[in-house]
Amino acid sequence: MEEPNAAPLPSRLARLLSALFYGTCSFLIVLVNKALLTTYGFPSPIVLGIGQMATTIMILYVFKLNKIIHFPDFDKKIPGKLFPLPLLYVGNHISGLSSTSKLSLPMFTVLRKFTIPFTLLLEAIILGTQYSLNIILSVLAIVLGAFIAAGSDLTFNLEGYIFVFLNDIFTAANGVYTKQKMDPKELGKYGVLFYNACFMLIPTVIISVSTGDFQQATEFRHWKNVLFIIQFLLSCLLGFLLMYSTALCSYYNSALTTAVVGAIKNVSVAYIGMLVGGDYIFSLLNFIGLNICMAGGLRYSFLTLSSQLKPKQPVDEESIPLDLKS
Repeated sequence: MEEPNAAPLPSRLARLLSALFYGTCSFLIVLVNKALLTTYGFPSPIVLGIGQMATTIMILYVFKLNKIIHFPDFDKKIPGKLFPLPLLYVGNHISGLSSTSKLSLPMFTVLRKFTIPFTLLLEAIILGTQYSLNIILSVLAIVLGAFIAAGSDLTFNLEGYIFVFLNDIFTAANGVYTKQKMDPKELGKYGVLFYNACFMLIPTVIISVSTGDFQQATEFRHWKNVLFIIQFLLSCLLGFLLMYSTALCSYYNSALTTAVVGAIKNVSVAYIGMLVGGDYIFSLLNFIGLNICMAGGLRYSFLTLSSQLKPKQPVDEESIPLDLKS
């Protein structure tokens, strides 16, 4: 079923607004999750992910019942159409929530920059996309800055680093495959979000219960704290909005653009974390690396976004940007 807002060539305004929407949601959920997992010490990022999946299912199902949105009813072909998105989806959520709780905000945002080269690599492999030398050099600057900053991290946490690199890989793969699967004549963006959450909710609950993670969450001491409950529910809502805004940005742009917007957002998160996070330990080398990383990210963002805003030229098919082919 076609979705009402599907279009062969999305307008510049749609591209810009979807990118801003994603950047805002991504920024807010990092701050809220950081408060829940670090400030309050909530012991279960998996349960938090379950809450976000359940919220996504409920909102999309209610919207479908009220004919606000449209996506196909379930049939036996849907699992095959989605694969491997459900696995990438839950891996992305669990690794993302786990890494947020184990790293300082500035280091988390620096290491998340590796999502960009991973996205470039996967788009080249899966979608056959080619990139200019300027784009590649910008990516190298991002990676160089990240290595410098991470190499001098005074709060080194091996488990946190492993989780954040897994999160980078899952995010890149999820973005590329989501772009590939969101054909409005098939599942569409709403169908992809809904069935992803449906297929992974029960397995994730089973994992949480079997590992004792769910019991730790139910015994958490702050469940009677109204402020904590409000922030938990806010995280669940923001989890849905982040999933939706990610799909929307990839739908109107590309997985590459979504990664770029994430890099822009991280500039704000990193520097705010230095001022108000309370867990950043200053080091000159770390600070220099952080700024190199941010400068490379901004240049990369400028090159990518400005190339998307250029008018379409009457050239051969191979020179048409990926976003205009979708």
